[in-house]
Amino acid sequence: MWQCPREKKRQVFYFPKPNNTWRTFMRTSTNFIVVLVTTANKEEAEKIAQALLKEKLIACANIINPVTSFFRWSGKVDRAEECLVVMKSRMDLFAELAECLKGLHSYEVPEVLALPIVEGSKAYLDWMSEVLK
Repeated sequence: MWQCPREKKRQVFYFPKPNNTWRTFMRTSTNFIVVLVTTANKEEAEKIAQALLKEKLIACANIINPVTSFFRWSGKVDRAEECLVVMKSRMDLFAELAECLKGLHSYEVPEVLALPIVEGSKAYLDWMSEVLK
């Protein structure tokens, strides 16, 4: 198994300092989000996508199958073949979406992550507005 090298190497990382451009960028974010969820199989992914679409909590779902996931669980490193569901929604719907998803998901601790959609085509964002709650 591959292991991280233990020798210390000096690395220099440059992180941009917050400035007016960054603040403007953050202010121009939309209220839309991409929600990432992994599932045990395609059937579960489809069940979740259909239920959330029916409730108008998501506008769209893409299922990527398979993805290989590596993670730490119960004190050991594990690996699983999973499905990744990429869903588009709105930030104000996230709490309800996450609660609904929790009841549908087979995992004890499902991955439910929301990422902001900073910008998008006007036509697509308008369509999302029309089809969501």
